[in-house]
Amino acid sequence: MLTTLTVIIGLSTLFFTAVLFFLDALNFLSLAIFVVGFNLIQWLVAPYIVDAMYRVREVSRLERPELYEMVEQVSQKSRIATPRIMIANLPIPNAFAYGSPIAGTRIAVTDGLLRTLESEEVEAVIAHELGHVKHNDVQVMMFVSVLPALLYYIGSSLSYSASYGNNRKNNSSAALLGSLSIGLYFVLTLLSLQLSRLREYYADRHSAFIVDDGARKLSEALSKIVTYTGQMGKRTNVKAYSNFKALFIADPDTAQKDAAEVLMAQRETDQELVQRVLSRKVSTFDSFVEVFSTHPNIIKRLRSLQVLSSNQ
Repeated sequence: MLTTLTVIIGLSTLFFTAVLFFLDALNFLSLAIFVVGFNLIQWLVAPYIVDAMYRVREVSRLERPELYEMVEQVSQKSRIATPRIMIANLPIPNAFAYGSPIAGTRIAVTDGLLRTLESEEVEAVIAHELGHVKHNDVQVMMFVSVLPALLYYIGSSLSYSASYGNNRKNNSSAALLGSLSIGLYFVLTLLSLQLSRLREYYADRHSAFIVDDGARKLSEALSKIVTYTGQMGKRTNVKAYSNFKALFIADPDTAQKDAAEVLMAQRETDQELVQRVLSRKVSTFDSFVEVFSTHPNIIKRLRSLQVLSSNQ
């Protein structure tokens, strides 16, 4: 992880230094301040946008005493402050950690997750999300995402300048830097996705060691989430949940029924389901798709958890 982060920062710094030699530093700094400022504001207000888009609300201890106690206990084991506990009115089984300095740290679970998973599996998922909180993943990925965004805007500005400028020599330099900027934007985006996948593995590892028998519980939880969401996706197409489209496509009216039908049709134990998912082969296409994903391939994640389980 540190190697990936170092490469991202190093490449960015090297390119920005080169740009300063060829461009008006004041204009460059103005663009940088704008992009950084925009991303900073977006980060600060993002939790409120998430709450509005996905109908997230904070729950009290009286409403969900078991969930409250579970989050508090896992937070204590993780040696972090207990975040605000939220529930998202979504049928897809999912959970996410988010927050900002003004909104505070939050952890949300969906209605679909609470309906689909057993209590011990919910605990493992919560431990995974609290792993993200402990590792400051929201802040790290926010910082890393600013660099590709800045490069994209620089590349676009330089390309526009090269197309409409009057000085042929400057136009050539601007076109070259613009092309390099867009190319580096693509490279850093792929590195950022790799960093995101690495941090998912670290969060899985946190869950495996914080929760008793956590590797098994998280394996079962992930297998159920992937299986049920895949079944939902065959029947529905929900664009309202675009931020989750890489993993879930669900219909609020049929999601609970679909999940119940999957359980009835499979008649598998939890470990049989895990082994069924593990029995799939990771194809070349799967590996290619993973390069452009924020999350690791599910089979690779389960294999990693199997190794952690055998070492416990």
